Amino acid sequence: MSVFDTTLRDGEQAPGNAMRPEQKLELALALEALGVDVIEAGLPSSSPADFRATRMIAERLTTARVATLSRAVPEDVRLAVDAGGARRHQLQILATGSETHLRWKRGIDQATAVREVVDAIDCAKRLGVEHVSVGIEDATRGSDRLLHELVRESVAAGASSFAVADTTGCLTPAEFGALIGRIRAWAPPPVVISTHCHEDLGLSLANALAGVQAGADEVQASLAGIGERAGNTPLEELVAVLAYRGDAIGATTGVRTEGLQHAFELLSAAIGLEAPRNKAIFGVNAFATQAGIHQAGMLRSPITYEYIEPFRFGRERKILVGRHSGRAVLRHVLTELGLPVDGSFVDSLYEEHVANRTNGDCLDMAGLREIILDRHAALAGADA
Repeated sequence: MSVFDTTLRDGEQAPGNAMRPEQKLELALALEALGVDVIEAGLPSSSPADFRATRMIAERLTTARVATLSRAVPEDVRLAVDAGGARRHQLQILATGSETHLRWKRGIDQATAVREVVDAIDCAKRLGVEHVSVGIEDATRGSDRLLHELVRESVAAGASSFAVADTTGCLTPAEFGALIGRIRAWAPPPVVISTHCHEDLGLSLANALAGVQAGADEVQASLAGIGERAGNTPLEELVAVLAYRGDAIGATTGVRTEGLQHAFELLSAAIGLEAPRNKAIFGVNAFATQAGIHQAGMLRSPITYEYIEPFRFGRERKILVGRHSGRAVLRHVLTELGLPVDGSFVDSLYEEHVANRTNGDCLDMAGLREIILDRHAALAGADA
């Protein structure tokens, strides 16, 4: 399965996510090093910065294909080709995919919408573009009548792939899978079908996976799921699912897990994005625990509560001592330090550093070891 990264386009266009061309290039190279298949650099016609970033990225990528987004306007297509070249450039043409957008956003009819996309495809092909894609905006609210004609005419004009966008994040996985299945029937292989899902209902990853199971060849995703409104399919979560449950999904990816954290740190530095506590893979607490019930099991074998292995994602397991911890972690550290596991000593440590830790702060294992060694040395000195 192909992975298409849209961090630098859909991700960057959301409020607060603007990046300089040099930052985009650094991220693009990190994404390529991960094994991402296609990297969307931006919308070259939108600004000189996007044009420059696209050109810089296109010149430096060696294994990944560069992608751009253009309106169905010949001048936009020409600018995209000027920026990204014609070879190894996936030029996406934005198509109007719903009657809602035809009426309220564009003020045009279906025939006009289809004709402008066909004309833009023809323009791109005449300029020598090898990979012309049609990004169907708001496809999940479009009628089959509109979508079928758009797909049929685009394929006839030379489009080699379609990005089916759940632009408002409104569908459930079953509904989105059914839509992908219909489009797959209208555009059989070798035409590529890609998913572009949004997180408005929290279903972007579930919808993308349903799309893959229904016949999609590619998923568009972004680091940390950044993008318009609630964001896009999170790249790291998609890669994790395929790494651990690819057999259940029926898909695999060549994207490597180990460099994802580094890429996230580059993104965080570029746009000032802080990791949330409770998100998969990049979350502060994704591989941390302070609950005594969990710790008792994990200290015997991490597999008891750790399905995803932190080292595979450049992360570390964290056992933290907080108000919900128990005595098991105290006994574990005493044993680890080669000190006697004395019941009264454990009880005093528990009362002072666990039971009465009411402010929500947690103590890491290094801090706990230091406290225990200091306390043990003080007791030994008093006895002497």
